[in-house]
Formats: sequence, C-alpha cells, structure tokens
Amino acid sequence: MRINARQVEAFRAVMVTGSMTSAAELLGVSQPAVSRLIRDLELAVTFRLFERRGNQITPTPEAVSLLSEVERAFVGLARISEHATAIRSHQAGSLRIAALPALAMGALPRFVGRFMRERPNLQIALHGMPSHLVIEAVAAGQADLGYAVGPLERPGYYIDSIESPAVVVMPEGHRLASVKVVRPRDLAGEKIVGVAADTLFRSRVEAALGELPRSVPAETPLSQIACVLVSEGVGIAIVDPFSASEFVGRLVARPLRPEIDVGMLLLVPRQRATSALAQSFVSGFSAHLAGIRASLAS
Repeated sequence: MRINARQVEAFRAVMVTGSMTSAAELLGVSQPAVSRLIRDLELAVTFRLFERRGNQITPTPEAVSLLSEVERAFVGLARISEHATAIRSHQAGSLRIAALPALAMGALPRFVGRFMRERPNLQIALHGMPSHLVIEAVAAGQADLGYAVGPLERPGYYIDSIESPAVVVMPEGHRLASVKVVRPRDLAGEKIVGVAADTLFRSRVEAALGELPRSVPAETPLSQIACVLVSEGVGIAIVDPFSASEFVGRLVARPLRPEIDVGMLLLVPRQRATSALAQSFVSGFSAHLAGIRASLAS
C-alpha cells in the first residue's frame, strides 16, 4: 500500500490536536474517516503510530519521528502555496524590461522601485539601451517588455503608443521661464542644444523651428546629457518630458506648442503570452508617465 497525501494530512491533524475527534473537526470530516486514514497509513508504513487506551491515543516514538519529516513537507507546501498566492495577486514573479535611455535613466527605475516596494518577492531585470537594441531584445525573448522610439514597421509585436509631447528646458531665471507655453517664435536668437541628430524627433524639431535664427553650441544623442548642458548654461534644449522631469528643481520645463511628439512605443512580443504581472506593470507605469506629463504641462 502506498502513502497518500490525505493520510499524511490526517496524521498531522491528529498529532497537532491530540485526538481523532479534534482532527476530524479540523479537517471537516467524520471521526471514523480520520480513524480509517490513520489505520491505512499504519498499514502503509508497517508500524504503529498511536497506542490506543479507550478513547485516549498516545503517539508512538515512531510517530514523533515521522512528524518531523511531515512538518518539513508541510512547510514546503505552505511556501509553494504562499508563492502561488503571491503570483496570483501580482506580488511575486519576474520581469525583464529593456528601455531607451530617456526612460531607463530616470522615470522607469523610479517607478520600478515603487513597484517593487509593494512586491517584496518580485525580481526585475532592467536594461537601458538604444531603441534598435530594445527591439532586438524583445524579438529574441531577452525582454518581456520593451520601450523604444518609433516608428516600427517590424511585425511580431503588440505595440502601444506612449504620448510624449516635447518640452523646452531652460535655467531658472531664463527670459522664457515666466511664460506658460513656449512658441517656436519665442526661441528666436536662442542657443539651442541639439538632441538626437538624424532621428525622426530631430527632424520634427527642425521642421517646427524652420528658418528661425538660432545657434547650436553643442550636440548630444541623449536628452539627459542635454539637460545637464542646459544646467551648466550652454543653452536651452527641446527634450522628452520624462528626461526633463529628472531635473525639476534645477531647470524649468515649459510645454512647446504646437506639440512635437517624441514618439515612444511599448513593445510586447506577440508570440508569448503576457503575464498578469507584466500587465499590472504596464498599466501602473503608463499611469506614472501620464502623471509626469501632467505635472510638466501645468
């Protein structure tokens, strides 16, 4: 006869409660059912587990020895159950996220930190890289989620656009710091740090500024570097709102109208199912980004 889980459960209940009747109440079954399970377990292990004297039962030394192993097994099962509950409630699991520097250097890790504080059993791998490498990482199965600049013609992804209207960043005390909205004509004669040459975003900036007289004292591929240059008095810059948000208190950011879209995308691999944890992360991070945009637009 083989041991089964129900017999072990009944044995543990009797050992914990001290009687067949109390064990039956704990398990929600009849007392004869518990007695039968204990008898079957004794047949399976081929030794007595309890000495019976009338209505009283006393565990044998063999039963005490067996209980220690049973408790270890139950602790393991309890941990599995707790972990399953954590996964079900999005409190545990793992995520691999690849993102362009504009998000990976500020807004994304800040949100990840908050997300993980509420989920102590969560593991996240966060990688910052250029957009073309983000796309490759998601395609190769090295990332569960990717954040990159668009457009993207490549198939195999679920794609969601992230609205990202650019802002103008400037030092405190700049002549445009007092305005609520900056117009292209307001930038005439300014020193403007060039950002992301040979990209769609840069093309949109150049188209918006047209023939406006201006100088470009410095160039950089990254908005974060542009913001540092602005803080050092090199000029002003047109950047994405998420990079600008990291410099609040050191720089002034103002909306630019008409809007210039930075064009960020969320990429999810189509060939793999998206976990509930990933869906929860995407929803929360989208709300986080919306909050950043709203704070810079006010």
